[in-house]
Amino acid sequence: MERELYAGVMSGTSLDGVDAVVADFAPAGGGCCQTLGAAHVPYPTLVRDELLALQTPGANEFARAGAAANMLAELYADAIGRALLQARLDHEALRAAGVHGQTLRHRPDRGWTLQLNNPARVAEKADMTIVADFRSRDVAAGGQGAPLVPAFHAALFRRPDRDRVIVNVGGIANITILPRESAGAVSGFDTGPGNVLLDQWCARNRGEPYDAQGAWASTGTPDPKLLEALLADPFFAAAPPKSTHRDKFNVAWLKQKLEAAGHQGDSENVQATLVALTARTIADAIRRYAPATEEVLVSGGGGNNATLMRALAQELKPRRVDTTASEGVPVEHVEALAFAWLAREALAGRPGNLPAVTGAKGPRILGAIYPR
Repeated sequence: MERELYAGVMSGTSLDGVDAVVADFAPAGGGCCQTLGAAHVPYPTLVRDELLALQTPGANEFARAGAAANMLAELYADAIGRALLQARLDHEALRAAGVHGQTLRHRPDRGWTLQLNNPARVAEKADMTIVADFRSRDVAAGGQGAPLVPAFHAALFRRPDRDRVIVNVGGIANITILPRESAGAVSGFDTGPGNVLLDQWCARNRGEPYDAQGAWASTGTPDPKLLEALLADPFFAAAPPKSTHRDKFNVAWLKQKLEAAGHQGDSENVQATLVALTARTIADAIRRYAPATEEVLVSGGGGNNATLMRALAQELKPRRVDTTASEGVPVEHVEALAFAWLAREALAGRPGNLPAVTGAKGPRILGAIYPR
C-alpha cells in the first residue's frame, strides 16, 4: 500500500511553543495513522511576549502582527524540518503539512476568527504544500470554527464496544463525545478554560510560565466561594455548539471574579481553585451531555498536570480517566496529528468539520492550500 505522509503543526492557546508531527495515514499495520517523527520548538521569549501583547489591542498592531507572523512561519518550518529529521524522511516525501497558526482572536459570534500565520512563507521555507486557515470556512458557514479535532478523534479513538470522551486540555479545554459506533453521532464543544488561567496566575505570582505537574496548585486548597463565583459565568451553562478563547478567559476576567468573591487569600489557593474550575467544568459537561461515558482520555498539556488529572478522576468517578498515551498517542501529539489529518482531508476534497459540533450549516472542506 502506498504511504500517505503528512505533517501537522499546532501552536495552541497556552503559547508554549510549536508541536509538529510527521504521520503515515496508510500504515502497514492498519489503523488510522502512525506517527513517524515529532518535534517541539519552544517559543523564544521575544516571540511569546509579542504574541501575548497582540492578544489585546495596542499600538502599531498591523506591522507588529505581520512581523510576528513571519517569525511564526520560521518556527513552523523549523518544527517540520525537525520532525522530518526524526522520521528520517526528506521533505519531498510529504504530500502536505497542515499548519494551524496562532489564534489571536476568536469571535464566531461576529463571523470571524484570526489565526496568525504566513503560510506562503512556510511553504517557501519548508519547500512543501501547506494547508492553513482551517477555521474560517466553518465560521463563514455559520459555525463556531471550533473545536475542529472531534472528526479526527472519532477516526483515531472511537470504538464499537464502549462510550468514550476525549478531553483536550490546552489553553482552552474541549471535549469530544464518542458514543460506541452503533449508538449515535459524534459531538463536542469547548468547556471553558483549560490551562490558560493556570498559566497566567502562575506567571503573575511565581514568574514561571506554567505550574509544572500542578505542584504549586497541590499546596493550596480550593476556595468554595471563589469557585462558585467562577462557575457563575454564563458560558458554562450555555448549550453547545459553543467555543471560546483567551480573549474571554484571561487575567482581567479572573480579577473581576476575585473581586466579586471578595477573595484576599493566598495565591496558591487561587491556583488550586483554578484547577478545580477546569476539572469541574469538564466533568459537568460530560455528566450533562455524555452521561453514559465509561472512559475519559485526556490529551494536551493538561494531561501532564498530575494535580489536574487527580481532580478529574475524582470528579468523574467511577469512570476510567487516563491519558491518550495509554492508547499509544502522546498527549502533546494529538492536536498536531489532527491538523495533519485535516490537511489530508482538504487535499482529498473531503469535509473536515462536523456540523453537529460547530453548528455550521453543513459539511465544509476546510483550509486554504498553498502549493509547493
